[in-house]
Amino acid sequence: MSFAIDKQTLDDLNIFNKYSGNAIYNLFNKTQTRGGAEVLENMFLYPLSDRDKITRRSEVIKYFQEKDVSFPFRTDAFDAIEYYLNNKDDRTKIAAEEDTLQRKFRNYIGTDTQYELLYKGIVAVIGLFNGMYTFLQEIDACTAYREEIKDIRSVLENEQLSWIYKENGTRKIAYAKTAEYDQILRFTSRDLITKLLYHIYNLDVYIAVAKVGRSKGFTFAQALEVADNTLYIEGMYHAQLTNPVANTFEVNRNSNVIFLTGANMAGKSTFMKTLGVTLFLAHMGFPVPAKSMKFSVQKGMFTTINLADNLSMGYSHFYAEVLRLKKVAEYVSRNEQVIIIFDELFRGTNVKDAYDATIAVTEAFATKRNCTFIISTHIIEAGEVLKKDCDNINFVYFPTVMNGNVPSYTYKLTPGITNDRHGMMIINNERIIERIRSRKNPVK
Repeated sequence: MSFAIDKQTLDDLNIFNKYSGNAIYNLFNKTQTRGGAEVLENMFLYPLSDRDKITRRSEVIKYFQEKDVSFPFRTDAFDAIEYYLNNKDDRTKIAAEEDTLQRKFRNYIGTDTQYELLYKGIVAVIGLFNGMYTFLQEIDACTAYREEIKDIRSVLENEQLSWIYKENGTRKIAYAKTAEYDQILRFTSRDLITKLLYHIYNLDVYIAVAKVGRSKGFTFAQALEVADNTLYIEGMYHAQLTNPVANTFEVNRNSNVIFLTGANMAGKSTFMKTLGVTLFLAHMGFPVPAKSMKFSVQKGMFTTINLADNLSMGYSHFYAEVLRLKKVAEYVSRNEQVIIIFDELFRGTNVKDAYDATIAVTEAFATKRNCTFIISTHIIEAGEVLKKDCDNINFVYFPTVMNGNVPSYTYKLTPGITNDRHGMMIINNERIIERIRSRKNPVK
């Protein structure tokens, strides 16, 4: 069963971003093959919700990272192999009886293009098998990869393909043998070669991710059973920021609702995105941007950070928020072990309704102790009410430090509820009112 996630969450966390190069997917996409890039994308689309699978993938990537393993194949060979295998037309079979003087002449003057492409594919497959056989000796000690190694060996040791190792390094394969090999590789044993390619593309991903984790100094999270709803992240930071400020964060059944406050620009949204990305990568079994991490495996995650109105449907921003909340509420009512991250709920309505709704929704969330909720808000008054009514809410904030009339921000998560009220001070610092009232002399 995969980890439940939707497009809104993928967009909020910038997992895939077609319009810029700073997507999380792009950070890890250092694969050497197109097939590897496709496997990586599929992993991002379907994170894991099984502890054993997460742990096994992490151990494989960690092994490759510690051994500093490099991708052992020539990347141009895969284009030749893909072209070769995708040509399934029986009429293109290399036939031994066609080894005529005319064909030899065409080959000599370089006009027998189809034969050359097929021949190139055969040679590439031979190189692939021999390269994989050698590489398998290098990674044989990786116990987390033993099932895959067993599957790969079943392909490499298939009797129909035993001749491949005898042809390794052959300068020129005779036409008659080429015809025989073409029948075996492209038609009889196509599925075996496809299976080997699948494993190689996965290896491409593991090696690429291992190198990214090594170069970035990421760590591997420890996946725990779901029972205690535990989350502990030490030194967490956003992977795409320059000189980020790290934070430590902890959740359990007795503090599974995080009530986050702080001024604008204090770091709330960045923190929520950072937490979402870190949890997302942990459920992929990938290295995470933190000093250390332990987490109870969850079944899904839904965020509302950059929610837009829907003009085509006639939805206001507030109604879009309500519909989003309805979708999440329905999912939470049917499932346990879900992570919910909401940034500034109900900003599309009046202050009184936003206050009442924030209290009501947070109290309802607090009854679901097997889920994790992170809610940020500017309505700090709601926090005082929630303190009295709920014993499993963890109140944290990002402080503002005033240097005279100029605010600065620590970006360090702090226990409690903010009492910062510097909105009018910032407006006055920018001389907004003076600009509005000025008629002829603009304020500079």
